[in-house]
Amino acid sequence: MDLSKIKTLIDFVGRSNVTELSVTEKDVTVRIFRNAGHAAIDVPVSDPDETVAAAAKPVSGSSPAASAKQAFQLKAPVFGILHRASAPGQEPFVRIGDLVEEGQTLFIIEAMKVFNTVAAPLAGRVAWLTEIDGVEVEVGDVLAEIA
Repeated sequence: MDLSKIKTLIDFVGRSNVTELSVTEKDVTVRIFRNAGHAAIDVPVSDPDETVAAAAKPVSGSSPAASAKQAFQLKAPVFGILHRASAPGQEPFVRIGDLVEEGQTLFIIEAMKVFNTVAAPLAGRVAWLTEIDGVEVEVGDVLAEIA
């Protein structure tokens, strides 16, 4: 499946009320789902029947936020260029220690000229943030931890 078809599918999910879309072409399955107000994509290549969720999950023990007893890892839902602010030279959306509300924008990931907002999956305090800004991130990279 070529990238233009995938982009069209992402745009469709972003504009519609569809919460999940799965399309298979030849041996590649693309699964796009909407969660907390933004679209995410999962493209398993080796096993079309396997699905991988790159969503927030609870962690404890050793983590970048060593002081947090329990935190939620916010992972990149798509591959692209991570932006911590709405424009160059602007203040970042959040800083370590900020209180965030569920659904609040934390990052923007630019993928194929599409700007995907990455929102907080829950309310809490930002315990850890990636220092990456203006650089590519991979699906599943930890972007922040919310305690």
